Amino acid sequence: MVAVVGWVAAAGVEFMFLAFTDYCPPDRCSADRAATAVMLSVSAAAVCALVGAVCTIACLVRRRLAWPFATATLVLSVGAELFGVVGYFAAVGY
Repeated sequence: MVAVVGWVAAAGVEFMFLAFTDYCPPDRCSADRAATAVMLSVSAAAVCALVGAVCTIACLVRRRLAWPFATATLVLSVGAELFGVVGYFAAVGY
């Protein structure tokens, strides 16, 4: 649940970055690369959250240890979003 809420918040922030990129000089900025970085990171974090949630629920149903899957889900989702933010700033030249 924390990974999903974090994904929604980070996706909103990244889309706001894209929406308010008002000036992008072509010599040091690429709006296409910025959009690609954001879309890939949001998609990767969503896939991580979905797969992690399914694995965690499956472990809970089987009454197995589930916290490693939940922790890995959160860490991988946050990592994917951070790569997206870094990719965005690298693409727009800040």
